[in-house]
Amino acid sequence: MMPWIRTLGNLLQKCAHPTGWHYTNSPCLRRLKGFEFVRIAPASRLWGTGVLARGVLILLLIVVSAGLINVPSVMAQVQATPSITESQLQEGDALAEKALNATNAGDFATAEQYWTQLIERFPSNPAIWSNRGNSRVSQNKLEDAIADYNKAMELAPHATDPYLNRGTALEALGRWDEAIADYNRVLELDPNDAMAYNNRGNAEAGLGKWSEAIADYQHSADLAPNFAFARANYAIALYQTGNTEEAIRNMRNLVRKYPNFADMRAALTAAYWEQGKHGEAESNWVATVGLDRRYRDLNWVKNIRRWPPVMVAALEKFLNLQ
Repeated sequence: MMPWIRTLGNLLQKCAHPTGWHYTNSPCLRRLKGFEFVRIAPASRLWGTGVLARGVLILLLIVVSAGLINVPSVMAQVQATPSITESQLQEGDALAEKALNATNAGDFATAEQYWTQLIERFPSNPAIWSNRGNSRVSQNKLEDAIADYNKAMELAPHATDPYLNRGTALEALGRWDEAIADYNRVLELDPNDAMAYNNRGNAEAGLGKWSEAIADYQHSADLAPNFAFARANYAIALYQTGNTEEAIRNMRNLVRKYPNFADMRAALTAAYWEQGKHGEAESNWVATVGLDRRYRDLNWVKNIRRWPPVMVAALEKFLNLQ
């Protein structure tokens, strides 16, 4: 399954809302809002608006000194030093906005360059390191991304986002147990983190631990009812384990709520075809390819979207008869 990278904006809304999600390297990565460790709840983060306001660097200094975000006292001391000038803050804001605009345009290489410039100016800011890691994950520079997340953790060891984001990079490398350890750390710090449960389910699925994955997807969806992809992952994991009718019921419910949810349209295509309901399968397929043509590519479905084997096999049967 696809983990979640926590990105700027209402991620839980972006990640969770199927029409707003664009696939990166699979996991749900969480980007630190501006320069803060802000919970942006998915895959909509019930956690912040994600608005890049003027003065985010100033805001960070204020909230740290007020004790409103969970960073070590040494970090607060570093950020509170009066050596940063107003012009430097303005320059930092401008660079951050450029980095975010490049990210939104899918130009991750340019975004990385801007984050690097910000690191050169503000090397003790953990959010910048984590954000550059996200841009590197999106370019498949996984080891470099992990190094950035490690630095963010060193600067802010009690912030959850670098652990969640490093987990996604480890997943992309197939290092499932290490990814699970990172998601477990997130849940130690925040037991109600819906993305961490979803991503841990993805890693468990990578290990073939379907019962554990189903439990985590369900808990993620219970914590964040609008996290559509957690519900989708739950449905296709049920299909993998032979709970076909319950899986299809969940798929139909998601399509009813989100008619443009290509992932569930494609899943219904495969499931209906297997049941001999060819008309319903064809109807859902027309909708699928109109929304996202990548589902025609089984390699993408298997290795990027990371559908489970039984679901992939069902879609393959349909495609081979097209």
